[in-house]
Amino acid sequence: MQSYYPVLNALGLIIMIFGLLMAFPIAASYYIGDGAHVAFDAAMLTTFMLGLILWLLTRGKRRDLRVPDGFLLVAASWIVLPIFGALPLMGYLKELPFAHAYFEAVSGLTATGATVLSGLDALPVSINLWRTFMHWIGGMGVIVLVVAILPLLGIGGRQLFKAEVPTPMKEQSLTPRIAETAKGLWLTYVLLTGACAVSLWLVGMSGWDALIHAFTVAGLGGFSSKDASIGHFNSLSVELVVIGFALLAGLNYATHYLALLRRSPRPYLRDPELPFYFGVLALSVLMLSFFLMQFNAHADLAATVRYVAFHIVSISTSLGLVTYDYTLWPMFAQVWILFLGSFIACSGSTGGGIKMMRAIILYKQVYREIVRSLHPQAVHPVRLGGQRVSDGILHAVLGFGFMYMVSIVSLTLVMAATGADLITAFGAVVACLNNTGPGLGAVGPSGTYAVLSTVQLWVLSFTMILGRLEIFTLLVVLTPVFWRR
Repeated sequence: MQSYYPVLNALGLIIMIFGLLMAFPIAASYYIGDGAHVAFDAAMLTTFMLGLILWLLTRGKRRDLRVPDGFLLVAASWIVLPIFGALPLMGYLKELPFAHAYFEAVSGLTATGATVLSGLDALPVSINLWRTFMHWIGGMGVIVLVVAILPLLGIGGRQLFKAEVPTPMKEQSLTPRIAETAKGLWLTYVLLTGACAVSLWLVGMSGWDALIHAFTVAGLGGFSSKDASIGHFNSLSVELVVIGFALLAGLNYATHYLALLRRSPRPYLRDPELPFYFGVLALSVLMLSFFLMQFNAHADLAATVRYVAFHIVSISTSLGLVTYDYTLWPMFAQVWILFLGSFIACSGSTGGGIKMMRAIILYKQVYREIVRSLHPQAVHPVRLGGQRVSDGILHAVLGFGFMYMVSIVSLTLVMAATGADLITAFGAVVACLNNTGPGLGAVGPSGTYAVLSTVQLWVLSFTMILGRLEIFTLLVVLTPVFWRR
């Protein structure tokens, strides 16, 4: 057991920091006078004290984190933190069962946006602020924030950072020191969030609504302070701002940071994901708009493009905000936008799914196999951004793609076995694994996940964490070989 003390020590530190972050909604509650501060006060004290006790009990066993420690700490953090994130919700909504509160907190921290709550318009501002603030914390990854602090306490952070950001090309760092990398990414994240909040305020949102939705957009979550989501505002200007910042949040934050650091757009031009990212989105908007015009889904072409563009960007980047119940569209359109959410977001973004970089590598590998079938002696290496992709990365991506499909099929079958209809089961699993939020059937944009049973909510809570950690980080910890010392 003592071999796990360094992990428990770091986990205690993370829990303490998470508790301190509750000071933000507490301050907002006191300032507004919405009466919810009592629930936050108790939650913050409980969270901080439990984290402090864990940290003190294990501080004598601190050491640099090894590779297995990084995986275990990341998995444990994403499983444990939602327990504390649920405390303010349960403290204010006394009738909310723990399974529902945990699901809501998991959805918040994984930036999924699937909700079991209704009557959002009547909730205190600080409660809605906390829900979307969890998006913001989890969007970039609370572990990436803490990794900038761990070295100061004698706990190395490189393995932790690699486990938290498992992208195909993750070996490349922006800066020589991992803490500096984390700080640079967070600086970019804060600037984008601030710009989004100011823009939403300028186009007509109230100050608190602008901040709440800026947290949601930057983290590519999906929680809103309104039951009707962005549709509540019925504003083309608001929708355009959301589309613009969702597109930015769906890009690699490393690219944003390098562009800011060098004060040049050149990093964007060199990013191999961008042409595919914008190209697939643009073609999808055109295709789906003309498809829906055949069914007279909306009044005219302008209205059709408006609804299609918003939902394609929102769902495909895994943002999950809506302006319309897209389950009223033909099934092809519903499945297409849900399918886009599987791969559109770029690596290093706050979005979900397999990421655009993996999708490009898979596409190029398939094309290479076709060429090999026609010309067995041809040498046709897979290249990305002018660099040759190693066989190790190819095998890892192929393995990830296989496990991604296995996860969707197996979890859909589990949901169906617990009583969900097939459309709802498939839509919920895909939406939660991709951290998108709204799905199909009973969990579409006009409904909530409260219609599901307690068992189904636990299954989907696991699914959201599995998707947020990009499958392998969690599966590694669940394998027997991991626990052999």
